[in-house]
Amino acid sequence: MSPFPVDPIVDPTLHYIPRRAVVDSLTPNSTQRTTLIVAGCYVLLIGILPVLEKLIYPFKLLTVGMHEMSHAIAGVVTCASVEKITLDPQEGGSTRMRGGIPAITLPAGYLGSAFTGACLIACGFDTNASKVACLILAFFWILCLWWARSSWVAWATIALMAGLIIVCWLVAHSVALRFLVLFIGVMSCLYAIWDIVDDTLARKVNTSDASEYANMIGCCGSRFWGAFWLLISCLFFAAGILVGIAAFKDDWDTQAARADDFLGG
Repeated sequence: MSPFPVDPIVDPTLHYIPRRAVVDSLTPNSTQRTTLIVAGCYVLLIGILPVLEKLIYPFKLLTVGMHEMSHAIAGVVTCASVEKITLDPQEGGSTRMRGGIPAITLPAGYLGSAFTGACLIACGFDTNASKVACLILAFFWILCLWWARSSWVAWATIALMAGLIIVCWLVAHSVALRFLVLFIGVMSCLYAIWDIVDDTLARKVNTSDASEYANMIGCCGSRFWGAFWLLISCLFFAAGILVGIAAFKDDWDTQAARADDFLGG
């Protein structure tokens, strides 16, 4: 036995294999590349082409509803009593509640809609995941209608979205549904990001959630909190894409076969 310590033999592949596995899981296949291209087109259509503003108007109202719904859910989680959600045709909305924890409920509008959008983007990489996402959305839309039962805008918007989802669900192995869910996800993330920039960094609106949050916290100002929430929203957006790539690797044919067998159908 040697009196001198012997360096252990280290297999270099022990570190290489996990790293290679991560790289492989985040490398998009041909089906996922198509999804990424479509998502990129959505970004261009939503952000650059104002000529489509009227066409995507109902989806704008939907994102406003998701923003207000996020406030309401955060209120319920923090033991608030949600009294009313209001949507108006000018793409505005409000949530009235009593109680709760403002430090949680105030940023929940921006961050909640961005998080929801990221989840929908991830689900938009797979047909059955998109179906599950739609069922969950249906539950939250019913809650939204309960709180916004006096708002005809909410009823009209959700009725239109529900009809669109049903049509896309039933057509061509639900492929259209997958791209609809992807579009709603991209829309929700982008408008959460845009609202933060517009309300806090560009125009610095005095009545924004960020300004109320800054006044409540008593430090840093609305621009700081807007930039902080913007960073989180961008991370949500990126995470939605990465999760979709890592989790849903099935090709078109496999997704179509599984979609036809959804819930034993």
